[in-house]
Amino acid sequence: MGIFWFLLGLGALVAGAELLVRGASRLALLFGISPLVVGLTVVSFGTSAPELAVSVQSAWSGQVDIAIGNVVGSNIFNVLVILGISALVVPLVVHQQLIRQEVPIMIGVSLLLWALAADGSIGRAEGLLFVGMLLGYTALLVWQSRREGRQVNVEYEEAFGDGVPGWRNHWSVQIALILAGLALLVLGARWLVEAAVEFARFLGVSELIIGLTIVAAGTSLPEVATSVLAALRGERDIAVGNVVGSNIFNILGVLGVSAAVAPADLSVAPQVLGFDLPVMAGIAVICLPIFFTDSQITRGNGALLLALYAAYTAYLAMHATGHGALAAYAEIMGGIVLPVVAVVLVVLAWRHWRARPRAV
Repeated sequence: MGIFWFLLGLGALVAGAELLVRGASRLALLFGISPLVVGLTVVSFGTSAPELAVSVQSAWSGQVDIAIGNVVGSNIFNVLVILGISALVVPLVVHQQLIRQEVPIMIGVSLLLWALAADGSIGRAEGLLFVGMLLGYTALLVWQSRREGRQVNVEYEEAFGDGVPGWRNHWSVQIALILAGLALLVLGARWLVEAAVEFARFLGVSELIIGLTIVAAGTSLPEVATSVLAALRGERDIAVGNVVGSNIFNILGVLGVSAAVAPADLSVAPQVLGFDLPVMAGIAVICLPIFFTDSQITRGNGALLLALYAAYTAYLAMHATGHGALAAYAEIMGGIVLPVVAVVLVVLAWRHWRARPRAV
């Protein structure tokens, strides 16, 4: 029954996110909101709606490890798996705005979360701070969209709005889609969280491990579908922008709202503070040299990202089972493999920067 309710909840989350994104996107376009803003906010944030529903439900019902593990695990999964798979499909072009603005913001909020969690909890004040920062970030995107050229707007119009007149594009239909999507998200989140708790008890592992893996991967399915589809359709940087935008929203929106509405402070497990949060922040940092090199994510980069996720998952599995080789594995990965990868990426980015044409 646990598997049944998990699959049913997952299906409801995916369907609800799809309805919410479609309804909100078209409604925004009908009211004259820039397609660029729709793409970077409604679509990126909408694909994170499952994370929001699951984390808020978990925080409210006392499953704090699932709430936090879902956010941290989803951010790790988004970069390593979704970008990895998308880059293997076709090398991904990275827009310069992502390098100059969105990736530094993603790095900044990741480091801020790590710093605020250092005392072992995320309280209502920190949650409200995150929500306020999200509102400021959205306002910044709205302001910038007024300066964007027609080419960018056309790209997002083609991706997220068909512009075909008819009853399907009437505002009342879009509101109905939004309400139906929200209802499915609430139901799906409840079913999935209950099933995840049952999984944890049956497998004898912590709710944190379930949140970091099964729940995180499941709630990231909308990002998987959106980014892979964008890569297959040849959209310039929607696949990358969706992941980066979703990661920003996961921290500022999902965790912010969860901490703001939770009955008590969200306690941060020592494993999250000592391992998973540093991994999440480190992955955000390595995005910069990867994105900067040739302004694209190559198939080789995609394979590297997937290999890193396999190594991360292996660590979680060894930790959950208390494997005797865990200490040696962690020492090799943390003391040799990851530093070498970081140095190579930085050197490649530096060589690219040195080789770029200089303005006369």
